[in-house]
Amino acid sequence: MNEARAATEKLQAELHGLGVTSAYDVGDDATVSVWIGLVVRYRDGFYRWQEGPVKRRHLGTDPAGCAMRVARRSEELRAYIPPWWEDLVRELRGKPAQDYP
Repeated sequence: MNEARAATEKLQAELHGLGVTSAYDVGDDATVSVWIGLVVRYRDGFYRWQEGPVKRRHLGTDPAGCAMRVARRSEELRAYIPPWWEDLVRELRGKPAQDYP
Protein backbone atom coordinates (compact mmCIF):
# COMPACT_ATOMS: atom_id res chain seq x y z
CA MET A 1 0.00 0.00 0.00
CA ASN A 2 1.39 3.40 -0.90
CA GLU A 3 1.69 6.34 1.49
CA ALA A 4 -1.14 8.36 -0.09
CA ARG A 5 -3.61 5.48 0.08
CA ALA A 6 -2.75 4.77 3.72
CA ALA A 7 -3.17 8.47 4.56
CA THR A 8 -6.55 8.75 2.84
CA GLU A 9 -7.78 5.57 4.52
CA LYS A 10 -6.82 7.00 7.93
CA LEU A 11 -8.60 10.24 7.05
CA GLN A 12 -11.75 8.41 5.94
CA ALA A 13 -11.78 6.36 9.14
CA GLU A 14 -11.48 9.55 11.22
CA LEU A 15 -14.22 11.27 9.19
CA HIS A 16 -16.51 8.26 9.61
CA GLY A 17 -15.90 8.35 13.37
CA LEU A 18 -17.01 12.00 13.35
CA GLY A 19 -20.23 11.12 11.53
CA VAL A 20 -19.19 12.12 7.99
CA THR A 21 -20.31 8.96 6.22
CA SER A 22 -20.65 10.45 2.74
CA ALA A 23 -16.87 10.79 2.14
CA TYR A 24 -15.45 8.49 -0.53
CA ASP A 25 -12.22 7.83 -2.41
CA VAL A 26 -12.44 9.10 -5.98
CA GLY A 27 -10.22 6.31 -7.30
CA ASP A 28 -6.71 7.74 -7.43
CA ASP A 29 -5.68 6.64 -3.89
CA ALA A 30 -4.93 10.25 -2.93
CA THR A 31 -8.28 12.10 -3.13
CA VAL A 32 -11.33 11.95 -0.87
CA SER A 33 -14.53 13.74 -1.80
CA VAL A 34 -16.39 14.89 1.31
CA TRP A 35 -19.15 16.86 -0.41
CA ILE A 36 -19.57 18.54 -3.78
CA GLY A 37 -16.93 21.26 -3.74
CA LEU A 38 -15.11 19.96 -0.63
CA VAL A 39 -12.27 17.64 -1.64
CA VAL A 40 -9.22 16.48 0.34
CA ARG A 41 -6.00 15.37 -1.38
CA TYR A 42 -2.90 13.85 0.21
CA ARG A 43 0.35 14.93 -1.40
CA ASP A 44 3.92 15.53 -0.24
CA GLY A 45 3.12 14.74 3.40
CA PHE A 46 0.17 17.12 3.63
CA TYR A 47 -3.59 16.84 3.50
CA ARG A 48 -4.71 19.62 1.19
CA TRP A 49 -8.36 20.43 0.86
CA GLN A 50 -10.25 22.62 -1.48
CA GLU A 51 -13.65 24.12 -0.94
CA GLY A 52 -14.69 25.73 -4.15
CA PRO A 53 -11.96 28.22 -5.08
CA VAL A 54 -10.29 28.21 -1.61
CA LYS A 55 -7.35 25.87 -0.94
CA ARG A 56 -6.04 24.87 2.51
CA ARG A 57 -3.53 22.37 3.91
CA HIS A 58 -2.97 20.39 7.09
CA LEU A 59 0.04 18.35 8.20
CA GLY A 60 -0.27 14.75 7.01
CA THR A 61 0.93 13.40 10.33
CA ASP A 62 -2.40 14.36 11.93
CA PRO A 63 -5.35 12.72 10.15
CA ALA A 64 -7.56 13.18 13.22
CA GLY A 65 -6.97 16.93 13.32
CA CYS A 66 -7.55 17.26 9.60
CA ALA A 67 -10.74 15.20 9.83
CA MET A 68 -12.06 17.43 12.62
CA ARG A 69 -11.42 20.59 10.61
CA VAL A 70 -12.86 19.14 7.40
CA ALA A 71 -15.93 17.70 9.20
CA ARG A 72 -16.58 21.05 10.87
CA ARG A 73 -16.21 22.88 7.56
CA SER A 74 -18.48 20.38 5.84
CA GLU A 75 -21.23 21.07 8.38
CA GLU A 76 -20.74 24.82 7.97
CA LEU A 77 -20.99 24.53 4.19
CA ARG A 78 -24.15 22.43 4.42
CA ALA A 79 -25.74 24.91 6.84
CA TYR A 80 -24.89 27.90 4.65
CA ILE A 81 -24.45 26.85 1.06
CA PRO A 82 -21.96 29.29 -0.51
CA PRO A 83 -22.68 31.11 -3.80
CA TRP A 84 -20.06 29.12 -5.73
CA TRP A 85 -21.80 25.82 -4.88
CA GLU A 86 -24.76 26.21 -7.25
CA ASP A 87 -22.50 26.97 -10.21
CA LEU A 88 -20.34 23.94 -9.39
CA VAL A 89 -23.38 21.64 -9.07
CA ARG A 90 -24.73 22.78 -12.43
CA GLU A 91 -21.34 22.16 -14.00
CA LEU A 92 -20.90 18.69 -12.46
CA ARG A 93 -24.48 17.38 -12.46
CA GLY A 94 -26.33 19.49 -14.97
CA LYS A 95 -29.45 21.57 -14.41
CA PRO A 96 -31.77 18.68 -13.38
CA ALA A 97 -29.96 18.38 -10.02
CA GLN A 98 -32.15 21.21 -8.64
CA ASP A 99 -31.39 21.88 -4.96
CA TYR A 100 -30.20 18.41 -3.96
CA PRO A 101 -26.67 18.57 -2.48
